[in-house]
Amino acid sequence: MSEDRKGRTIIENIEVAGGQLVDKVKELFEDASARKVIIRNSDGNELLTVPLTLGVVGGGLIAFAAPILAAVGAVAALVTKVQLEVVRTVDMAEDDNESLDANDDA
Repeated sequence: MSEDRKGRTIIENIEVAGGQLVDKVKELFEDASARKVIIRNSDGNELLTVPLTLGVVGGGLIAFAAPILAAVGAVAALVTKVQLEVVRTVDMAEDDNESLDANDDA
């Protein structure tokens, strides 16, 4: 198997009420597979793009996340519903191992 296959990108769309936006973004900061969140209004227009770097919250550096969360809070105050476009990276080796395990059961 080729070692240059590092992972694949998955885009997940989530609809969230404005009041739940900050909590959802905090949750995504802790998700190691999430790489970026694009916040869109109900018309699909991009309001804010938030890069989610591994270790910002996980490494205890919450101070770096505070300005981002403040911006997300400002957006949440202006909208009633938003769409989150979550860009995730999934490790191909894990996917391949899961596929092999499924085939072993057959």
